[in-house]
Amino acid sequence: MKVLKFGGTSVGSASNINNVISILDKKSKDGKVIAVVSAVGGITDKLLAAGNLAIKKDEAYKDVFTEIQNVHVTLVKQLIPSENEAIIAAIENKFKDLKSLLEGLYLLNELTPKISDKLVSFGELMSSYIITKCMFARSLDVVRKNSQELIITNSNYGDADVELTLTEKNIQTYFKASESLITILPGFVAKNQDGEETTLGRGGSDFTASIIAAALNVEILEIWTDVSGMYTANPKLVKQAVPIEQLSFQEAMELSHFGAKVLYPPTVQPVLDANIPILIKNTMQPNDAGTKISDETKASIKNPVKGITHINDIALLTLQGPGMVGIPGFSKRLFETLANEKINVIFITQASSEHAICFGIDIRDSQTAQNVIDKTFEYEITLKKIEPILVETGLSIIALIGDNMKNYQGISGRMFSTLGKNNINVRAIAQGASERNISAVIDESDIKKALNSLHERFFEVQTKQLNVFIVGVGNVGERLIDQIEQQHGFLKEKLKIDVRIVGMANSRKMVFNNEGIDLENWPSAFDFAEQSNLERFFNKVIELNLRNSIFVDITADEKVSDWYAHYLRNSIAVVACNKIACSGAYDTYENLHNLALSYNTAFLYETNVGAGLPIINTLNNLVASGDKVTSIQAVLSGSLNFVFNHFGDHTNFHDTVKRAQFEGYTEPDPRIDLSGIDVARKILILARENGGKMEIEDIENESFLTTANLESSSVDDFYDTLKEDESHFQHIYASAKANNCQLKYVAEFKDGKAKVGLREIPEGHPFYNLEGKDNIVMFYTERYPEQPLIVKGAGAGADVTASGLFADIIKIGNK
Repeated sequence: MKVLKFGGTSVGSASNINNVISILDKKSKDGKVIAVVSAVGGITDKLLAAGNLAIKKDEAYKDVFTEIQNVHVTLVKQLIPSENEAIIAAIENKFKDLKSLLEGLYLLNELTPKISDKLVSFGELMSSYIITKCMFARSLDVVRKNSQELIITNSNYGDADVELTLTEKNIQTYFKASESLITILPGFVAKNQDGEETTLGRGGSDFTASIIAAALNVEILEIWTDVSGMYTANPKLVKQAVPIEQLSFQEAMELSHFGAKVLYPPTVQPVLDANIPILIKNTMQPNDAGTKISDETKASIKNPVKGITHINDIALLTLQGPGMVGIPGFSKRLFETLANEKINVIFITQASSEHAICFGIDIRDSQTAQNVIDKTFEYEITLKKIEPILVETGLSIIALIGDNMKNYQGISGRMFSTLGKNNINVRAIAQGASERNISAVIDESDIKKALNSLHERFFEVQTKQLNVFIVGVGNVGERLIDQIEQQHGFLKEKLKIDVRIVGMANSRKMVFNNEGIDLENWPSAFDFAEQSNLERFFNKVIELNLRNSIFVDITADEKVSDWYAHYLRNSIAVVACNKIACSGAYDTYENLHNLALSYNTAFLYETNVGAGLPIINTLNNLVASGDKVTSIQAVLSGSLNFVFNHFGDHTNFHDTVKRAQFEGYTEPDPRIDLSGIDVARKILILARENGGKMEIEDIENESFLTTANLESSSVDDFYDTLKEDESHFQHIYASAKANNCQLKYVAEFKDGKAKVGLREIPEGHPFYNLEGKDNIVMFYTERYPEQPLIVKGAGAGADVTASGLFADIIKIGNK
């Protein structure tokens, strides 16, 4: 004999009921089957709504009544298309009783618990009747037995206690005599010994099935619902969540207590006592394995955590004060006060100092709790021995669950480090001695991020999801997007990093997609995008609140760099191509680094100096390893190197600069490159990375431009002055040629001082043969005193700059 329970969603539509009938038909091939069914999904709430409207003299109850009636009549017509007149007539006759009950409530203006039980019983009685008639019409061997004739309770209406001895005797007697293959029972409903209707309260249909299963000592109780078992996390919030194959009774109860709605532990206590396993199955996907709950535990060596669950709408209350220390009785008085008001305590923690007791309750009880606790401790509060109860709302509890967690070190550390890295503040922590449950109170707005972060940490194949937000989708930005799209599969397979671009902005528009923007056709996302705004962009990033978020700045805009601190304070990593922040005021540079350290996030800007070349990384490695950099010599401008490698006595300077700009080697305003300020910023950044507290004014800049060039009022004006001063540039070139030298714009740092300027480089020097847009940096250190450590390669261009940004993003992913 098998006992199956079908929930409201399982019988919520004609197609779902057809699934139920198919399951029962198949199960009955192997022996007798008992099916406990809930009311049609949503009907219990509608019945209560109709009753509450009626007692308020609101005639809208009639509309709700009609809606309830239509739902059931429609189901009959869909399930039994022909020869259904007698069934519909019987249903409509039953609805006369419901209508009379509601009319009585309308007149009496009172919905007592006793009448409420009679009202809500209608849902289960009606669904079980319709399903039985439908199965009978299909020639199945089926009978309906009213649970009210089997389950006897006391008169605690709304949540009646079962008279188990009498009830078990009724069940055993009936089913011993029953010869039908399939028996349909309404769940939730019962009667007291006087024959008055009662209900079994929350999870009542589960309770009915559990009582039946325990009384008949069946091999397993199957609970059929709309999900394929109990999941590693809420699948509505964590898409990667998967059903758990096997759980112990204790694990299942912990998960259910903390928000897994599939199972309500008190209602299945009879089968737990009888050690009867429970199987959670999906009515809509009956072939899925589901979750088996038993006293057998399937331990995982790799992952002792079985699931992550949560409860929303939590209020955290704190009773504290110096008068509590060392004085017995405070806890007793506190929790007695709550018990007297029937307020359930969900979470408790107390520091060993005894200065405070912190506990969590349903937010709906918070005002009552505050009033009664303050009244209980009114005397101590008056004497200032304790403070008035502190109430915090807008919170949730998140919990790791697993029997085997106690046998593994570091579970708590991994949990809280993961939350910390994602800027999720933990307000309170509780862990029992069994270590089966580690709970934390966090802000409700962080729940989705917390669940996904922890699920990624404990359940996924160590694949780390990076959520990237890009400002500056120009030439370099486009290349970066292409590189991310091209390498996505490789990174996911080889490095276990899933890079998603969630937000983009150019100078005009910005777009977001919290599931990740389609990189194969990303330009179309801007077609109907909203207008760009840096503040709204930041607010959207915060609102999305995604784990492992990275803000990428691919602009040269000071206004964008002003937002770095805001991102870092929210534990959002910053990757910057923009040099302004790191080459601006030293206090700003230092503050950003301190923020990154304080908020456990990353601030990376490798492309500030040499595009894709690992210059900053190399310098940092030297310093971190204990080496001391004594001097730096470098050609750090790919654009200037390109210009002077192509300028000569057969070309003019104006056209060479124009070509460099056209090919993307200079900024849109080439004065930034040619004035030397860009190189000065780069050597300043290297000096700072080496420990120097320098400002841009401390860099000696020996410009090769004329006064007219430097004082030009616009880019066009600048180009005009280049034409006018061609002889000046030809003279510079001629001098270098006469000395058999190459012209290179060189940056130098030594003895705490730095300078930049155009130099004539003699043959044989490492800079002499530097070609095209290449950069070169020579680090002289205590370990490399004579032969410097050299980093050399392309130092400009969209592709290499994008690759440098990409490398910083990957570095964050590998952290």
